[in-house]
Amino acid sequence: MLAAMVALTACGPVQMGSAAIVGGQPISSSSLTQQVRDLKDAYQASNGVQLQYPIAQAPQQVLSWLVRFRIRDRMAARNGIIVTRSDAQQARAAIAAQAQQSHVKLADLAVANGLPPDLLPELGRYQAIQTALVRRLDGGQLPTSQSGLNALGQKFGTLQCHAAKSLGIRVNPQFGRMDYSQLSVVPAPPKLSAPQGGAATPSPKPQLTPPC
Repeated sequence: MLAAMVALTACGPVQMGSAAIVGGQPISSSSLTQQVRDLKDAYQASNGVQLQYPIAQAPQQVLSWLVRFRIRDRMAARNGIIVTRSDAQQARAAIAAQAQQSHVKLADLAVANGLPPDLLPELGRYQAIQTALVRRLDGGQLPTSQSGLNALGQKFGTLQCHAAKSLGIRVNPQFGRMDYSQLSVVPAPPKLSAPQGGAATPSPKPQLTPPC
């Protein structure tokens, strides 16, 4: 339910002390470190929620969300979408209701997907922007056919891709690189060769440049 709906660019080095630069604005390493600490604390308090990622990749998971939030804000700005605090709260409540139907607390669902619970208000805004933009694209009524839904998804994906591309995203290599296919920060490939006796299982190749 919390799944997102890129590669180092040749725009120069990332500013010292920054985990990433998005739209010319830094995401500081210190703020990322604090958010990762908050995520791990929430995990410890969750009584064993099942994570969708290795705990060692918590920094990449949190940074992915911080970048996605800025991309979604850029989508809103580029398409004249305005959401209120009430809109964001309603969107968050809807996500919480869906989680409750599966007997899952929203805070635990957030932790399972790499989102520190204190960023849930940002998730509400993220979802509210998506809802408003989809409503504009479909004229207020979702298509009933699968082909129509696919076309709508492609339109939304194109707008998202152009928004991400416009931000000139750069990620500090210390934290990895951006995969545009998932709008996720992924670990950089290891520099050491695979140990003798068998190669490691290859991971899906990331999309390192915007496909738009």
